[in-house]
Amino acid sequence: MEKLVIIGYGAAGFAAMIKANELGIKPILIGKGSLGGTCVNVGCIPSKKLLSISHFYRELRKRINSNQFPDFMAAFSEKDEVVGTLRKKKYEDILNSYDVKLVKGEAKFKDRKSVKVGNDIYDFERCIIATGSRPNIPEIEGLEKIDFWTSERALSPDKKVESLTIIGGRALALEFSDIYSGLGAEVSIIQRSPRLIPEFDPEFSVMARKIIESYGVKVFLNSKNIKVQKKNDKLIVSGNFGIIESERLLMATGRKPNVEIGLENAQIELNERGGIKTDEELRTTNPSVFAAGDVIGIKMLEPLAGRQGSIAVSNAFTEEKKKINYDAVPENIFISPGIAKVGKTSSELIGNMYVKSLKVPIDSLARGYIEEEEIGLVKLNVDLGNLKILGIQVISERSEEIINESAILMNAGATINDLIDSNQIFPSFSEVLRLAALSYYGDVNKMSCCV
Repeated sequence: MEKLVIIGYGAAGFAAMIKANELGIKPILIGKGSLGGTCVNVGCIPSKKLLSISHFYRELRKRINSNQFPDFMAAFSEKDEVVGTLRKKKYEDILNSYDVKLVKGEAKFKDRKSVKVGNDIYDFERCIIATGSRPNIPEIEGLEKIDFWTSERALSPDKKVESLTIIGGRALALEFSDIYSGLGAEVSIIQRSPRLIPEFDPEFSVMARKIIESYGVKVFLNSKNIKVQKKNDKLIVSGNFGIIESERLLMATGRKPNVEIGLENAQIELNERGGIKTDEELRTTNPSVFAAGDVIGIKMLEPLAGRQGSIAVSNAFTEEKKKINYDAVPENIFISPGIAKVGKTSSELIGNMYVKSLKVPIDSLARGYIEEEEIGLVKLNVDLGNLKILGIQVISERSEEIINESAILMNAGATINDLIDSNQIFPSFSEVLRLAALSYYGDVNKMSCCV
């Protein structure tokens, strides 16, 4: 019998493997496809490389008043090089540093205590499910008759794309609209909800639309009666917004957990999100099996998946009983300027009369003026009883760095006074957090640069 079987070798699976070795356990690591899973191959890494190229040329056009765009296919070649390098460096090569048995193939549960890969059966003491997720495609009339893109296919076009229609209005849709408009394509976004990024507060949705439209992207909200068809060489999307023609259609409609692994044979149940049901310690309804990463269906984020992978192994073999503080898990949309959040939004705190929102525009910062930033905002939600920070939302350049600091504050249960008592680099974007905290006590427009 194997001490530990890990199904999936993406971020969660690798983190579980590393933690297992720390505990003196040699795991069986089972997976299919390219090592590294979604993030390094068809997620975070390739998309952020393309966004980096888009942002560089967009800033270049602004600074030298030109109409220069990057070479379309060369940008994707650069992306491929980065993906290949990081996959080898961070996944393929590091396997040699660990005591692990790698098995390539598709795993299915045979029963409560074993999995089958091909003709091989692996009995286990404990198992970690880390099978990740895949693009979620909703039912839309005519979609099954056309060749549409998922986010994964949009990362590897076979030729230059002049026009792209995106159905969706959250992180994937915004980032791909940035990428393709930045590469010179004409882009339209069709969002079925009344606003973009509805998981943020409304003022951030409004600003997100302003940012995207500044790229030249057309945005259609509250879209109904959507139909798609192919006519000649064009894809036609129609609805209450009219008719949109484009070369390609991207379905940026989120992701769903990969749960087709014979869970019923192991008596493992699903949750209301279609992911694997777990308790706070990441234990499934089968006490010998734990789950980590996108397959749970809570927040599909690589750093969270890695942390869950490590915690799942700890809880499977020790009495530490570790848990994730989901209020301290940050999220970022890597457009320019970026949009990020951690903790509770005002929408989630509706009805709580003891909450105050502190808002400061990014141009209140010296760094905002230096960088000529026109769009930006930070919002802190604060408990008036103890001044504890309940949530932070940001639109700013370097939003990913600001929200990292915010996540540390949230995890520590910090108050605005803790933030005020800290020293910040000047001039920086992240000092906007301290400025927002100071706004509780006075008008920041009447304060000097460093108070």
